[in-house]
Amino acid sequence: MFSFLKKNSSASSADTKPDSGWIARLKTGLARTSNQLTDLFGRGGKIDDDLYEELETILITADVGMTATGALLADLRHRVREQRLTEAEQLKQALAECLLKLLQPLAQPLKADTHKPYVIMMCGVNGAGKTTSIGKLAKYLQGQGLSVLLAAGDTFRAAAREQLMTWGERNNVTVIAQQSGDAAAVIYDAVQAAQARKIDVVLADTAGRLTTQAHLMEEIKKVKRVIAKALPEAPHEVLLVLDANTGQNALSQVKAFDEALGVTGLILTKLDGTAKGGVIAAIAKAHPIPVRFIGVGEGLDDLRPFVAEDFVAALLGLDA
Repeated sequence: MFSFLKKNSSASSADTKPDSGWIARLKTGLARTSNQLTDLFGRGGKIDDDLYEELETILITADVGMTATGALLADLRHRVREQRLTEAEQLKQALAECLLKLLQPLAQPLKADTHKPYVIMMCGVNGAGKTTSIGKLAKYLQGQGLSVLLAAGDTFRAAAREQLMTWGERNNVTVIAQQSGDAAAVIYDAVQAAQARKIDVVLADTAGRLTTQAHLMEEIKKVKRVIAKALPEAPHEVLLVLDANTGQNALSQVKAFDEALGVTGLILTKLDGTAKGGVIAAIAKAHPIPVRFIGVGEGLDDLRPFVAEDFVAALLGLDA
């Protein structure tokens, strides 16, 4: 049944279909949660309150959160009654269907060819993997046949500028940077340079900031306003980079950055480590914003479009 659902999903189109190696890495990254669920459903026995209670505990500890867990279990109980399921092993397929229903609306690939230049503003807290994601995203966009220019808008850390320059060299992409000055000025110059050079996409880096730092949140609002002065309607995309290991804290980051900037898409990084993966479900229920990409490694090709079916299969240990 799960493969049937996948076959009928628009998100599984050829341009977003990951390869088997990618899926294997995703499964490895989500192994902690998938192993717990496989053990639970593999014990056999009947579907009863104890089984639901154990499942609830696993989902909550997997960062799904209370609200999304409650919604998933309510949907699951409904499916069990409707499909007249009785055995524990049947619950895995039903849970896959519930998760897919919840996550499918988030699987909306980035379309960066609707404007020229298409300006993408990156944001996130310190250490989420923002600058690294820019480098990988540049590689992905080049693979789509688009020319890219990078704007080194993280003027707080010299290391961030140097890191972006390194990514630029690896991708053979121009980087607009200044030794000093404010982020808005750097990105303004980058947008103008892209217009003059007829570049397709501008990827604008910004400094990492905690959502509790009010003055820095005001500063990033200013950056967005200045981008709009450089090019009306820009930025066309505001991508928030989230570290998958931060759990429920990711949800508060989504809310705060969305309130400040109007976030249009998410990048979930570091799914190759100790991530539990359930936070996507929490976001889908509490603050649904498209998940444009997920990352499972440090390589240039380790950032791929989010495909809900593949993610659910990896999370539950099913065949994709």
